[in-house]
Amino acid sequence: MSADPEQRTPGLAAVLEALLLAADAPLSLDQMQQVFDLDERPDKAELRAALGSLESACSDRTYQLVEVGSGYQYRIRGAYARWVSRLWEDKPARYSRALLETLALIAYRQPITRGEIEAVRGVAVSSQIIRTLSERDWVRIVGHREVPGRPALYATTRGFLDHFNLKSLDELPALAELTDLDKVHAEFDFDPPNPAAQAAGPSVSDPDHNGSEDGRSTH
Repeated sequence: MSADPEQRTPGLAAVLEALLLAADAPLSLDQMQQVFDLDERPDKAELRAALGSLESACSDRTYQLVEVGSGYQYRIRGAYARWVSRLWEDKPARYSRALLETLALIAYRQPITRGEIEAVRGVAVSSQIIRTLSERDWVRIVGHREVPGRPALYATTRGFLDHFNLKSLDELPALAELTDLDKVHAEFDFDPPNPAAQAAGPSVSDPDHNGSEDGRSTH
């Protein structure tokens, strides 16, 4: 007679699968290691091998195991987003052009000051835009430019990488010059991913999404 599945000692891949399914955010290798007792703790090579087997097991599934900036997470494949998104009443947030251009400049030219962003865009960057990007955990202050006034330097965060399904900034679409911002919108989807594409749930509405504070079009 076979043993009760509930009483068997699960393999490493099975344990990791359970952790990933239970987590509400990406898990790093360090976080995975911490759930094991010292005498049974796998090394990172073993974790990566087990994660590789889980990734392969998803090849014909509606979800996939992805590695983003802060770790690993199961996510629904984009092909199923339009159906799964209907589970949530809230529509994905639409962000103003001004906010998207500011985020694009920070992503591609970081670290960058607010004044340098304004010099490229030709208009002032509102405090609301910077506050929204910071509250989304997409940008943060990483230092100060050593010039009079010591303006803050902004850069993207791990939260930015996670949200846009990037492992590192090297995965940003290559742009020789950041001058055609319509091209940025087309090549790198700065609209928030459909909530179905992430395991963390629906997107939150953006207070700046209905318009631009500098008068520019939001379309």
